[in-house]
Amino acid sequence: MKVATIGTSFITEWFLTAVEQNEGVECIAIHSRSEAKGKALADKFHVGKVYTNVDEMLCDEQIDTVYVASPNALHYDYALQALEADKNVICEKPFTSTTAELDHLTEVAKARKLFLFEAIVTVHMPNFKTIQEHIEELGKLRMVQCNFSQYSSRYDKFLAGENPNIFNPEFSGGALGDLNIYNIHFTMKLFGKPKHAQYFPNIAENGIDTSGVLILDYGSFKSVCVACKDSRSKNSVQIQGENGYLYIESESSKCDNVSMHINDSETLLSVEQNPIALYYELGDFIKIINAKDYDTCYEMLKYSRDVLDVVEHARKAAGIVFKADSRTI
Repeated sequence: MKVATIGTSFITEWFLTAVEQNEGVECIAIHSRSEAKGKALADKFHVGKVYTNVDEMLCDEQIDTVYVASPNALHYDYALQALEADKNVICEKPFTSTTAELDHLTEVAKARKLFLFEAIVTVHMPNFKTIQEHIEELGKLRMVQCNFSQYSSRYDKFLAGENPNIFNPEFSGGALGDLNIYNIHFTMKLFGKPKHAQYFPNIAENGIDTSGVLILDYGSFKSVCVACKDSRSKNSVQIQGENGYLYIESESSKCDNVSMHINDSETLLSVEQNPIALYYELGDFIKIINAKDYDTCYEMLKYSRDVLDVVEHARKAAGIVFKADSRTI
């Protein structure tokens, strides 16, 4: 796999580290609107080409896959350009701003026999797969609690009157899509689509959610998903059943330190995981592409679409409006 990246944030650095650690993949080009930033990143990870024009990069026939880690609102545009240039696409979470955007990307990918993936580390982690194997031991489920709170490095600037992308409705920002998306993926990969979802956000003056609580209703049990970009907390996940509870002593994205508690007995379920969480998702994508396993890719797309559908409906019902909502696809 010959990869090019779009974006120069910290998550792109994590992805490039995952590239270095996986076999069968090489990053050969970096795109950045800033040549200086692109060159600095390329030098750090020994990447040979830097492009400031995305069209020129997509004409590079050596590239077969594009990793998109741009601001959220630009995911659709860059992914569509890459697909139309006959490149496979790995797109950072949240996949797109709306289901209409994702539906169009899926249509194009299938028509061109290309692979399209959402980069969401949670569901690829070894400990998450261990949780899937043991969840039935809890008996009838009653409650799921997920808290992923992280004081944003850009929040002080936002309070000072600046408008960083992650707190800007025009760029599809906010806590629901940035952090709570991990809690939603954690819950929905285990239990499927809820019967109902309702979001209770803390909304800033510009209309963006800086934190909030999403409740996923499964009838006989509920999942309470908390995410904050305006405050800190001890992150954890707890799944409660009538036989006991499962506890994760970390945010839902990484699923570190998993323990099962049945009656008065505690069983540690964790395995050692690579601290670069993107290592696992990239490894899975490489296997799927090499095997030309379109069926698995399409199953993953359907699942990602279900997640985005829940997020979009909950966001709109809470009164959070993105610029992308008025876009005609």
